[in-house]
Amino acid sequence: MGLFSFGRRISFLSNDEAARIVEKIRESEKRTSGEIRVFIESKCRFVNPIDRAAEVFWSLQMDHTDERNGVLIYVAAKDHQAAIWGDEGIHKAVGSDFWKNEVVNMLDHFRQNEYAKGIELVVSDIGEALSSHFPYKPGTDRNELPDDIVFGH
Repeated sequence: MGLFSFGRRISFLSNDEAARIVEKIRESEKRTSGEIRVFIESKCRFVNPIDRAAEVFWSLQMDHTDERNGVLIYVAAKDHQAAIWGDEGIHKAVGSDFWKNEVVNMLDHFRQNEYAKGIELVVSDIGEALSSHFPYKPGTDRNELPDDIVFGH
């Protein structure tokens, strides 16, 4: 059974795939003071997944990073929707087009049933952007948010 399943045990990610995503988050965060989280749920409660991503971002208190450089990758599996919400520090640095392109790339992989690969690549790209604008600070940097995947309903 996968870590993420609905109703009739339809599996979205295997345990191995989820572990690889968490490892990619940890690997990416070693090069930046920024924070990356992944939130996966079955259905999006809103018409626009960006609105839901923002709601989840605030509920996970991702705006509490020192440099306002937290990024949430949001996935509604059954609805085939995704969004990325970056806090004001990183959003000012990369802009809206960066997030839109990353979502398009992720959804392209989802269409090929490469869910884990799509998320891993986006985590890696976001990690690169974060490390470019918010490099790791030896001695003072700390992991401000958990790296685990958050699974909703």
